[in-house]
Amino acid sequence: MDTQHLLYGGLALSGGTLLSLYQALVFWSPAPIVTHESEKKYRSHVSPKKPLPLTQLADPGSVDLTIIVPAYNEIERLPLMIASTIAHLASQKNRTYEILIIDDGSTDGTSETALELAAKYSKCDIRVVTLEKNIGKGGAVRHGMLHSSGERLLMADADGASRIEDLEALWTSMDTLAPNNTPGIVVGSRAHLVKSEAVVKRSFLRNVLMHGLHTILRIVGVGHIRDTQCGFKLFSRSAAQQIFPVQHLPTWIFDVELLLLAKQLRIPVAEVPIEWHEVAGSKLNVMTASLQMLRDLLIVRANHLLGRWKAVPAKSKSD
Repeated sequence: MDTQHLLYGGLALSGGTLLSLYQALVFWSPAPIVTHESEKKYRSHVSPKKPLPLTQLADPGSVDLTIIVPAYNEIERLPLMIASTIAHLASQKNRTYEILIIDDGSTDGTSETALELAAKYSKCDIRVVTLEKNIGKGGAVRHGMLHSSGERLLMADADGASRIEDLEALWTSMDTLAPNNTPGIVVGSRAHLVKSEAVVKRSFLRNVLMHGLHTILRIVGVGHIRDTQCGFKLFSRSAAQQIFPVQHLPTWIFDVELLLLAKQLRIPVAEVPIEWHEVAGSKLNVMTASLQMLRDLLIVRANHLLGRWKAVPAKSKSD
């Protein structure tokens, strides 16, 4: 009888522990990202006062390239990044494009600065979207992707740390990886810079964070990608259509979720070395980011393992 009591007690304890862990997972998982009506519109030099409706990712693409620039309090760094981006795009004579600046609830007038840039470069299609509140880099990138017109979609940081000229290396790789807009992702990689002066000069805490992240990434299943966090990634439209509607994380570690989704969906991913330099003015708090990183990676992995978050392959036209 005592053995039975111990057995039942152990089962009850195990069941209670598992239930508590599941409840904790539900509690810590981010709520669905809500898009407000005002965020479904953009302003530009053509219509700086009256917002116009944004494109939907589900629709066919209408330009060759969309560049999504998430921006939070970037009045100082954004102008230089946009200037270098437009200078390079102007050299690609046969490529049509749009630039989508997503103001992630800035408090410094980033949207106004972006509109000034749109007026300055009036021959370019620069669209400015202002989110009602700060939701995080991942949420801003997701919003831009979901409202892009490009056959290919590039996410690029507002600080200009990645050279826009390296887009051509990603473009060439995509031509081979995913021709004719089949699903594919090409990520810019700084892995070759690990022992370079650019990385050695980074703060001790940032380098500790980098090495800790790599260890955790191997555990959660994307260790095959040497640099998951570079903010310079190119998606084919068909890949974006499958991945971004089911993205959940709005935080800075969202890149890992995108690559996990790509792995589940069997979307091929290529990694291309790019040039990179650290730019002053980062909004990232290393200690806070480290704790958030660990929590979010565990949340992503647990939700996918338990089937709470699912990646559903796009149906072919014949289905």
